[in-house]
Amino acid sequence: MNFIEHLENDPQYAGLNVNKGIAQPPVINPYLTERKKRYIYTPAEYTEEIRKGNITVLSQAVTLLESQKQEHQAVAQEVIEKCLPFSGNSVRIGITGVPGAGKSTSIDAFGMHLIHHRNRKLAVLAIDPSSERSKGSILGDKTRMEELSRNAKAFIRPSPAAGSLGGVARKTRETIILCEAAGFDTIFVETVGVGQSETAVHSMVDFFLLIQLAGTGDELQGIKRGIMEMADGIIVNKADGNNIEKAQLAAAQYRNALHLFPLPPSNWMPKVMTYSGYYQLGISEIWDMVDEYMAFTCKNGYFEQRRNSQAKYWMYESINEQLKNHFYQSPVIEKELQVKEMQVLRSEISSFAAAKQMLDIYFKDRK
Repeated sequence: MNFIEHLENDPQYAGLNVNKGIAQPPVINPYLTERKKRYIYTPAEYTEEIRKGNITVLSQAVTLLESQKQEHQAVAQEVIEKCLPFSGNSVRIGITGVPGAGKSTSIDAFGMHLIHHRNRKLAVLAIDPSSERSKGSILGDKTRMEELSRNAKAFIRPSPAAGSLGGVARKTRETIILCEAAGFDTIFVETVGVGQSETAVHSMVDFFLLIQLAGTGDELQGIKRGIMEMADGIIVNKADGNNIEKAQLAAAQYRNALHLFPLPPSNWMPKVMTYSGYYQLGISEIWDMVDEYMAFTCKNGYFEQRRNSQAKYWMYESINEQLKNHFYQSPVIEKELQVKEMQVLRSEISSFAAAKQMLDIYFKDRK
């Protein structure tokens, strides 16, 4: 019997007929084009594009800053060095407040006022709270800054606060340098509003703005002396509708509290104002206050003094962080650390003695 495609089509099987069938389509989509690899910039090209105001490249450079890879860090530090001569020409403003005080809504209103009425170019660097359990972060500030996130003169960059707050703060300070090189003349740094983040942000800004609420009980209970002394201006949000009188009362209480503190090194007496971020009431007066502060501190020399002390502070902070990282990345330390940890847990040695022994091992290994 000659070869046939289907045995059933042989004449002996009369009445049976099997069709040939259709060709199967290819597994790979024929219209699929090869994905282009993203161009990798050199540090000089990064700097050039950032100087042109290329927001995409600026975002990529900030991502390099936040990366833990050594090769990324090396490129990022070179970009920062090249951008450094073009930095320092902005007004840096730290914004903090208790959770729910309306920081993001207020920043949206402040930013649009500065862009439309004062012809500013704004960068918002928001340190976003992270879960201690999952290390995840929502990074949802853009959703609460609806107008700013769509404006071409605004750049919003949330950063997760997972890990060392000092590390996040250092990267935020370096991001400020990149944003200034890109032509942003106003920088907002928003804190998570809890813990030591306010201290870190205070050490990198020119003006520290504290947002408070009225009608939450004892107005002075939710605010500690430390942050009161750091604030260059206190503003009470949601001063609208039936809440106006409560907001004015809270503002009066804050003014009385400020008189109990010594005058800050700037010799500027912090002002207390009321406003409504949602209804955008009193926004212009707040920025008149900020401009007045900047003129006051530039005139008496405190502005330059504060910038210099901040630069020195971050030099020492960087030394401390790099020493810490180098200590924990040492192979000898990684091996011995678990042994000492178990000895501490079994109460065979005190925590302080274990720490001293680990440092002795580290310095002996460095010789």
